[in-house]
Amino acid sequence: MSDAGNAIPIEAWNTVLFEKFCRFRYVLTEGLSGHSDELFRRKSYPAGARVLDVGCGFGDTTQRIAAQVNSGGEAVGIDCAPNFIDIAAREAGEASIRNVLFLVADAQSDDLRGPYDFVFSRFGTMFFNLPGRALRNIRGALAPGGELAMIVWRRREDNPWLYEAEQCVKRIVPVISHDETDLVHCGPGPFSMAGQDMVSALLWEAGFERIAFTRFDTDVCIGRTLDDAVAFALELGPAGEIIRLAGDAGEKCRGQVIASLRETLSAYQRADGIWAPSSTWFVTARNSAVSPARD
Repeated sequence: MSDAGNAIPIEAWNTVLFEKFCRFRYVLTEGLSGHSDELFRRKSYPAGARVLDVGCGFGDTTQRIAAQVNSGGEAVGIDCAPNFIDIAAREAGEASIRNVLFLVADAQSDDLRGPYDFVFSRFGTMFFNLPGRALRNIRGALAPGGELAMIVWRRREDNPWLYEAEQCVKRIVPVISHDETDLVHCGPGPFSMAGQDMVSALLWEAGFERIAFTRFDTDVCIGRTLDDAVAFALELGPAGEIIRLAGDAGEKCRGQVIASLRETLSAYQRADGIWAPSSTWFVTARNSAVSPARD
C-alpha cells in the first residue's frame, strides 16, 4: 500500500498530471532524453544485472536498461501512478521485451522487490514528500555495494526553460501555495534536489557512501514550434502549476500570460524547434554493506 502522506501527489500523477504528460509526451521523453542518453553513454549497465528504474513513467528508460542487461538480466520499472505503469507494460509487451517488469509502487514505503545490482532514476526522485524515507527504502532494495544513479535538475537559474516561464507567470498570476488549496499537486517540485549539500546529507543519512555529483548541461527541445512550447509551459512545470492552482484567477490572465511566454520563449527558437538550456546533476552513490534501519 502507498504511504498515506503521499496520497495527494499520487492522485495528481495518476490524474491531471498523467493527462498532461500524455499530451506532451514527446517533450518529456524525447525532449529530455538528452540527459539520460548521456548518462547511459557514460555508464552502460552490464549484461546479467538486475536494475530498478524509480519513477519510470512511460517506461522508455526501463526499456533502454533492459536492452543493456540483455536476456540474462532484468529491468524493473516502478511508478506510483497505475496509469503510467499500464502504458509502460503494454508498450513493452508490444515490443516483445521479455526481461522487463513494471510495478505500481511508492518508493517511500512499498516493498521494491530487491535486491538489485543498480538503481536508476531520471527525474523520478525529486517529488518524494519524505525523501529520506524513500532513499532508505531504495537503499534497502540494493545489494551490498550496489549503485544508485539519479538524474535531478540543478538550480532554477540554470534551467531557463522552466525558470523564465515561471517568472513570466509569477509577474501576472497570483501565486497560491499548496496549503491554500484543496487541488492535488505534484509534491515538492522539480528543484527539490538541486542543492548538493542537502542531497548529500539525505544520501549519507540513508546509508549511502561514495556520493558524487557530476554536472551536465545540454539544450532540450521544449516544443516543435513556438505554439507548442507556450502550450507546454501553460500546462506543466512550475509555470503551469501556478496557473492551475490559481483557478479562475489564473484563467482570467491566460491571454496576458501567453503573450509574455511567446516573447520570452521566442529567444530559443531554431529551425528545428524551441531549444533552451538545461542543467542537471548526475548523482551517484554506493550502498554500504549494513542494512538500513526502517521506519
